[in-house]
Amino acid sequence: MTLLRVDALNAFYGRAQILFDVALEVGQGEVVALMGRNGAGKSTTMKAIMGLLPRVTGTVMFMGEDISGMAPYRIARRGLGYVPEDRRIFGDLTVVENLETGRQPPREGAPRWTPDTLFRVFPNLGEMRERRASRMSGGEQQMLTVARTLMGNPRVVLLDEPSEGVAPVIVEQMADMILRLKREGLAVLLSEQNLHFAELVSDRVVVLEKGQVRHVGAMQAFVRDDAARRAYLGV
Repeated sequence: MTLLRVDALNAFYGRAQILFDVALEVGQGEVVALMGRNGAGKSTTMKAIMGLLPRVTGTVMFMGEDISGMAPYRIARRGLGYVPEDRRIFGDLTVVENLETGRQPPREGAPRWTPDTLFRVFPNLGEMRERRASRMSGGEQQMLTVARTLMGNPRVVLLDEPSEGVAPVIVEQMADMILRLKREGLAVLLSEQNLHFAELVSDRVVVLEKGQVRHVGAMQAFVRDDAARRAYLGV
């Protein structure tokens, strides 16, 4: 069952066009990796889906509803979660208080997350529940941002570069968390440059180059395709 479908998505910053007819879909219980070099348009794609850019054309369907042009807060209330690359935690609030800012009512068809269940997934956070977020490491803040998004009980999660700049132990916890979301039937769109991390958790891959989709296919096949990896990722 397809939960998120994007067709002919174009996005602009001022007069500059950044995305060109991007199309992708993510099904229930599926992890799709959105890959490409720096500047390929991965983060822009996620922001466009979430309604965070001033000028976007195309169609975004979520749970069978057209959310194109909808305000970001309305999109979030429908169960589309977004974890931005720049984290945006509240530094003056504690871990528990940050989690409470993301709380939404339980929704049918989505796992129900509470601070206690999240602390079992992210034990590091459980050990610092009363710590102010400004006193956490970058990796800990990244975990907190993911956990805060899950407090909204989303059906689909957009994860923008979750492994970037964090310690290997945190990356392992991120991978375990994504695989758990997948087992529970959530759909995940993962923007990622770390091919090893993406390979661990993803079913399919969509590769962007200069704002255009250049490759779509199974992740394992892409990993084995040396020519495609070198052409699109330089690895």
